[in-house]
Amino acid sequence: MLMITTLVAALLTVLFVRLSFAVIRLRRRHQVALGGGGHPELERAIRAQGNFAEYIPLGLILLGCLEINGAPKWLVAIPAITLILGRLFHAKGINEPPPTFTNRIRGMQFTFLTLITLVVLNVIWLAYQSGFSDLH
Repeated sequence: MLMITTLVAALLTVLFVRLSFAVIRLRRRHQVALGGGGHPELERAIRAQGNFAEYIPLGLILLGCLEINGAPKWLVAIPAITLILGRLFHAKGINEPPPTFTNRIRGMQFTFLTLITLVVLNVIWLAYQSGFSDLH
């Protein structure tokens, strides 16, 4: 059962819907049907939503693989939490005025670190489960 992955997917979907509503609200305000229409605020909202849509599927797949292959719950929960934190930082930070983008940068650092960690954990866990740990 993918309890942690399911919970993370649900929480991240709430954030995605919120980012999507922000885009819709700004499109209506600026009367822009497609693209950003030259409005920096709308461009940032579009990129926040797009960036989220680009990275979250891989994170959820890797998280689900780790969980379904029987990794301990704590080993799944830690990257789950950092993935959520990364996306929250990024969503908040993309609306900071340039050139700082401190939270945006922190969000991407958390996201990349989590994705890389999930790749390594999945490979190590598979090797461990396959009995490679018994080889000398």
